Amino acid sequence: MGVISLLWGIASLVWMLVAFVPLLGWGNWFMLPFAGVGLIVSALAYLLSGPIGKGRAKVGLLLNAMAIAVGLFRLVIGGGIV
Repeated sequence: MGVISLLWGIASLVWMLVAFVPLLGWGNWFMLPFAGVGLIVSALAYLLSGPIGKGRAKVGLLLNAMAIAVGLFRLVIGGGIV
């Protein structure tokens, strides 16, 4: 489950980077729920994993949290309208 959370975090981070392209800021509206679900999956993976899986789950947790923070900041400053 740690690998799934890590891959989910990477996917949300890539989606966040694509949303930085001009005229694709609306992608943040779809990336935020995706990263939110990834955050929940990562938290569950962290709680249910052994010592090896905890590291992967922690990185997935951080990547999803970072994607959410940057996506929300971008929407707050008006980057999601255009």
